[in-house]
Amino acid sequence: MKPKAVNMLERYDLEVLRTWKVRGAVLCETGKGLFIFKEFGGSTEKLVLQDAFLTFLKKQGFLQAEELYRNKEGELLTKDADGCGYIVKTYAEGRECGAGSGRDALADGCSAMHVLAKLHRAGRDFKGQNGVPAGKELPMLQEFEKRNRELKKVRRFLKEKGQKSDFEHFLQKNYDLFLEQALSVSEKLRTEKMEGGNLLLCHGDFQHHNVLFCEGGVRLMNFEKCVWDDASKDIYHFSRKMLEKSNWMPDTGEALLDAYEKEAELTPESGRQLYYRFRYPEKFWKIVNYYYNRGKAFIPDKNREKLEMLLDQEERRYAFIRNVIGERFSVRKG
Repeated sequence: MKPKAVNMLERYDLEVLRTWKVRGAVLCETGKGLFIFKEFGGSTEKLVLQDAFLTFLKKQGFLQAEELYRNKEGELLTKDADGCGYIVKTYAEGRECGAGSGRDALADGCSAMHVLAKLHRAGRDFKGQNGVPAGKELPMLQEFEKRNRELKKVRRFLKEKGQKSDFEHFLQKNYDLFLEQALSVSEKLRTEKMEGGNLLLCHGDFQHHNVLFCEGGVRLMNFEKCVWDDASKDIYHFSRKMLEKSNWMPDTGEALLDAYEKEAELTPESGRQLYYRFRYPEKFWKIVNYYYNRGKAFIPDKNREKLEMLLDQEERRYAFIRNVIGERFSVRKG
């Protein structure tokens, strides 16, 4: 954020008492409570959708989500002289949700999943300004096929690259195993002709950083990546991290799913989508994406460590998918 950007707060009807920097933003103590001021790089249409959704949630009685705050002109987005946009949102002090493998982290995770289910229930009847998207192609399939194109591109790059680092040799050696998994999932989704008929506006980035435990309860932040998709998108996004930390312990996954389904039972369709989300090798795609889109003159040792851990956990990951997700939602094969 630009050093002088904080001056933009003068364009809001707020008495700012003090400010301090946090990760990628500025926290503001005001006469109306705590607010967060941050840069916004998305589209105006997406911001309007986010605001409409958050307003709808509040009317439904879901009070655990942030709210966007408009400037003195009544606008959601405030731009500086260079055209850079900023937003102001409500904020609450608290600690981030735990993401480790211990009991406390699991208790946090179950609480977060319970609130996520309440969020999905409250937002179930939300219709955007233009209604719910009518496209029949599964959003998950579109996402996976985009990633598959990226994976194929990087594989070609590795094959054609002359001098390779140790990491690049190691990556190339294990590439086909995960690429075959990725292509298999997409093919299975196309064959089954699954349709995205149960779309709702998901949080889109439901992870431990965006779940705060405050004095008044759990608070959900950062809805900027909200997207029309199946409920399984948020469930998977949150639970995958905790499962990796716990080495894919079945009890961890069961506890998280139980916490969600105490509030909102998943449909067979959502359960099946969750199964294929877990089947897709997202962690491998993340490693490849990080490697390819950053400077390759120096490749951190952590890249290899992540890939080695992924390989080490692969058998347990597959056992979890088969014995927990597959059994729970009656997905026997695929």
